[in-house]
Amino acid sequence: MKTEVKICGLKTAEAVDKAVALGASHAGFIFFPRSPRNIEPDDAGRLADRIRGKAKIVAVTVDADNDDLDEIVSALSPDMLQLHGNESPDRVLTVKAVYGLPVIKALSIRDADDLRRIEPYIGIADRFLLDAKPPKGSDLPGGNGVSFDWRLLDMLDESVDYMLSGGLNADNIGEALAVTGAKAVDTSSGVESAPGVKDLNRMEEFFKAVARAETDIIARDGALAGRSK
Repeated sequence: MKTEVKICGLKTAEAVDKAVALGASHAGFIFFPRSPRNIEPDDAGRLADRIRGKAKIVAVTVDADNDDLDEIVSALSPDMLQLHGNESPDRVLTVKAVYGLPVIKALSIRDADDLRRIEPYIGIADRFLLDAKPPKGSDLPGGNGVSFDWRLLDMLDESVDYMLSGGLNADNIGEALAVTGAKAVDTSSGVESAPGVKDLNRMEEFFKAVARAETDIIARDGALAGRSK
């Protein structure tokens, strides 16, 4: 198995270059003024040009209107849009129709009821990003460094294409992959030395941990297959 890894909240050339060198499949740029990872569209466009064609460029927005999306799409030319707010299924359909881009719909998870919120978006969103609900007092929809109970995803239909997010770092990504079998993961605060400051060493450790987890899962699955014969 080869896990897709999205590094989100990129703001510097060094971090962008490192993410791609390490094998990131997706590079996320956040357009949300209250986030420490917020970036101006023109700056994001210049960074994206360094890696275009090497990783999918993702524009992350929170309840953005069309005027904001016009500016972001024009400057960034993203491959995908990530809607990380309270966008309804109808809003997702509108965004897809206007911009002709695939959409990742982010949903915040804390308990089983939250998973049911996926249903109205199935067949509309191209992919889901399952993040942890923000802790009390946070005004950020993501990037809070907290996780949810990954065992909840046992309830999820296997046909749902999702990225696992929420507090993932080098210390817990192995367990997260072993528990969920996720084929794609997203990290932001988990590879930072401070909010909004990507740490190149932590990024490297994260990818190493993913690789170790992949090896362990292959070995585990092989052993299970051997026992079933």
